[in-house]
Amino acid sequence: MMKPIDLDRAYRLLNIGATTLVSAAHEGDADIMAAAWATALDLTPCKATVVIDKSHYTRKLIEKSGFFALMIPTAAIAPIVMNLGTVSKNDNPRKLEECGTRLVTLPEYDMPLLEGCAAWIVFRVVPELHNQEAYDLFIGEAVAAFADDRVFVNGRWNFEEAPDDLRTLHYVAGGHFYTIGDALEVPASA
Repeated sequence: MMKPIDLDRAYRLLNIGATTLVSAAHEGDADIMAAAWATALDLTPCKATVVIDKSHYTRKLIEKSGFFALMIPTAAIAPIVMNLGTVSKNDNPRKLEECGTRLVTLPEYDMPLLEGCAAWIVFRVVPELHNQEAYDLFIGEAVAAFADDRVFVNGRWNFEEAPDDLRTLHYVAGGHFYTIGDALEVPASA
């Protein structure tokens, strides 16, 4: 289900405005957290930004490894996403196991990737120490991108033919999510 995506199309994986999970690992220690403030920054090469507070366990792993991944979760794993967003590995070292995560690993990258997502992008941190310290803002350049080929076809999202449990999650607050809706084609104006 995890199909490699050309890096010149990776930004499209983020342009959907979905709930985002951030993962990182260093020397066998891994974590995944939910992050509301993640977005595409540049097209080629694909870059993204994510805001991660100093108190988050995942941030320490990003700072040590120089890498992070952004993942776009689906409705099928909504309870896991909620748990990953509310349980801190600072408080519970067994967070990933107890949240019910099933991980995919790539031999090229020391990075936990969560099964059940619609997309996964691995980023190398672009060091911007002022932004990281003052604003908790990390910039990453994509080094690998993958998408579930049931919902990302020919470089574009396509949810029309996919089952509802593959729709992306959009978080509001207090455990309340929406899933992506129906397609609407609007002709370009002349």
